[in-house]
Amino acid sequence: MSVYLAEFLGTFLLILIGGGVVAGVLLKNSKAENAGWNTITLTWGLAVTFAIYAVGSISGAHINPAVSLGFAFAGDFPWSKVPGYIIVQILGALFGAVFVWIFYLPHWEKTKDAEAKRAVFCTAPAIRSYIHNFVSEMIATAVLIFSLHFIGTQKFTEGLNPLVVGGLVLLIGASLGGTTGYAINPARDFGPRLAHFLLPIKGKGDSDWAYAPIPILGPILGSFLGSAAYKMLYQNEMLLKYWIVLAIVAIILIMAIFKGLKKKNEML
Repeated sequence: MSVYLAEFLGTFLLILIGGGVVAGVLLKNSKAENAGWNTITLTWGLAVTFAIYAVGSISGAHINPAVSLGFAFAGDFPWSKVPGYIIVQILGALFGAVFVWIFYLPHWEKTKDAEAKRAVFCTAPAIRSYIHNFVSEMIATAVLIFSLHFIGTQKFTEGLNPLVVGGLVLLIGASLGGTTGYAINPARDFGPRLAHFLLPIKGKGDSDWAYAPIPILGPILGSFLGSAAYKMLYQNEMLLKYWIVLAIVAIILIMAIFKGLKKKNEML
């Protein structure tokens, strides 16, 4: 199997399982209906673990453009492979979402809530504030990439590493996922959002393209931040590109804080 087919398959499995649990929890007349947030975060973590077991030995199981970009930015993955990885990750996510739609086919008509239908495919913020939503995705993804770097330096019993990474995703979902639904993966959001746009789902509503850039751009900058932080703190690499990322992040954080304070003062 080629590395590109492996990335397609890994991302396909990730979305089939991860999107599948969201569908089970949200769609009407599912036996898992109303199983809740904990069920979703736990299953997404296990979905990551399963996908890594499936293709990790072949492609490294990035299954996430943020991982490919972050590792390339840090010099730990060749830039020449990044475009191909990203394309097949998006396609894998797209086809995974299509299979979730097929699997739950009788349940879409029974579900009247258009937002619940869309949530099966892609993320949406709990409170819509684009700069704060961007910061949430950026920080959560930075935690993911930063942690993947130091997890990679550890020596685990053979076969344990995928469980550790899945546990990391579970922790991120439980602690940092409540604001935006923790896309932390541009392919995981864009591919299924495109599927939602294309599929003939009755009463599906719009695909919320106005929000779509947030779970793409936030994780990308977060991937650079996570890699920069690791390289600077653990390997004492003080490259200019890392300082530029820190400066950009600092500006965005200041803007987010000021906007939050301004809105609070306006409410007083």
